[in-house]
Amino acid sequence: MTQVAESNSLSGETTMGEILQQYPGAKRNLFAKYHIGGCQSCSYSDEESLAGVCERNEDIPVDDVIQHIVSAHEADSKILLEPIELKESLSEESPPRLLDMRTREEYEAVKLPEAELFSNDLLQEIFGNENKERVIVLYDHTGDRVLDPAAYLIGHGFKNTRALRGGIDAYAQEADTDIPRYKLEFEE
Repeated sequence: MTQVAESNSLSGETTMGEILQQYPGAKRNLFAKYHIGGCQSCSYSDEESLAGVCERNEDIPVDDVIQHIVSAHEADSKILLEPIELKESLSEESPPRLLDMRTREEYEAVKLPEAELFSNDLLQEIFGNENKERVIVLYDHTGDRVLDPAAYLIGHGFKNTRALRGGIDAYAQEADTDIPRYKLEFEE
């Protein structure tokens, strides 16, 4: 979809819940640029309209915020890796390094082949020893918590870092149905 088409799907009446569903990185990107959603005084509910949030936050122009959401989403999309692409890359001569961003319990229950459970010690080992040209793929359960750590690694020179779109759940549905799916107790 083109940038114009995407931005036309947003308006001041679009709810924050709809925005966050369509643009998963919007929460992070709105906070980074406008300090919206990071604390009690600038928080919002899923039912609140974008226009209402903008008005409460120094009357930021809605069109500027929409443009920022769309352009930030385009940047995030460049980091995302499709599950089928990951599966294909795992059989290559130099497969990517897989970093699992989930909890130890989730990791021990089900993981992708050759994946390593992320830890601060592993991060230090990567910073000290990993080839900065190697492809590194981060994944979590549903793909909603990996863009920030991927951006962090990219910012430290690991330019081929990617985030698995949809996490291990999408991978299990789209790329390898032999991988068991699960649901966390607090998920709907």
